[in-house]
Amino acid sequence: MVKKRQEGAGTEQAPVPEIREVAFSAPAGRPAGVEVLTLAALRERADACRLSTPHRPGFHHLLLLDRGRLVHSVDFREHVLAPGDLLWSRPGQVQHFGDLTGAEGRLVLFEAGFLDPSTAAAARVEDWYGPAVRHPEGAAARHLDAAMRALHDEFGALGGLPLDIHLEVLRHLLAVLVLRAAHPGGETAAPGGCEAGETYLRFRDAVERDFTRTRRVADYARSLGYAPRTLSRAAEAGSGVGAKEFIDRRVVLEAKRLLAHGDQSAARIADRLGFADATNFTKFFQRRAGTTPIAFRAAVRGGAGAVHA
Repeated sequence: MVKKRQEGAGTEQAPVPEIREVAFSAPAGRPAGVEVLTLAALRERADACRLSTPHRPGFHHLLLLDRGRLVHSVDFREHVLAPGDLLWSRPGQVQHFGDLTGAEGRLVLFEAGFLDPSTAAAARVEDWYGPAVRHPEGAAARHLDAAMRALHDEFGALGGLPLDIHLEVLRHLLAVLVLRAAHPGGETAAPGGCEAGETYLRFRDAVERDFTRTRRVADYARSLGYAPRTLSRAAEAGSGVGAKEFIDRRVVLEAKRLLAHGDQSAARIADRLGFADATNFTKFFQRRAGTTPIAFRAAVRGGAGAVHA
């Protein structure tokens, strides 16, 4: 659907297509919740124009590039993948493919609920702030490739086992793959131990729930029962940035999504994100994103909204 937008009184902007929400659809005769295919198969069945325009899938993408070069944008950051690189985009993230010509690789699509809860927790499946692209090397790369190969082989072997057993084998093989993907270097717990990791997860979930209501670290500390300094240390250990930076990045990301693909004015977006007025929102956005909301929207409309990783 295309709507005409207005960024201010009497100012009509060019029509912009709203972002497509893409639900998971299992292939006919295949188990629900997971699909395994190659980039070659994706090119054959999918409209390149639809893949190259921003869309928001409701499921995970795990892509291991085998040959060629691939550009893929996730939440306004453009990533350039080389052979051996692993892309993991998650439900709700805005993404689009670059030119798929010449790129070869293996792709796994799966819904969040397909994995058992313990695997999902260990693989940090719901960590929307995890890196979109990893560059495994050595033994880590070999293990990841073997896990991806085993999953592809099993998915293509439909008919060799009863369907319910086949489904369980796929679930277990996917568990191996996501665990390898989440821990490509064999890293252990985050600095600070299990307690710091648990604190970070609680903080992350609270931010996801409440970032439109408050951007104050003190408010999150109070609601979670921690000292602000404890939250900052946990955020630094879990994400590489302090608590305030973590909150602000989430707000900026949502602002970019709404500006690029929503239908509201800057004033309406300011209200949705908890700012007192459009002026405060504009100052915040310009300080954090390096451009004004209107300029960002114009750049995205012109196809220049991605940032190289």
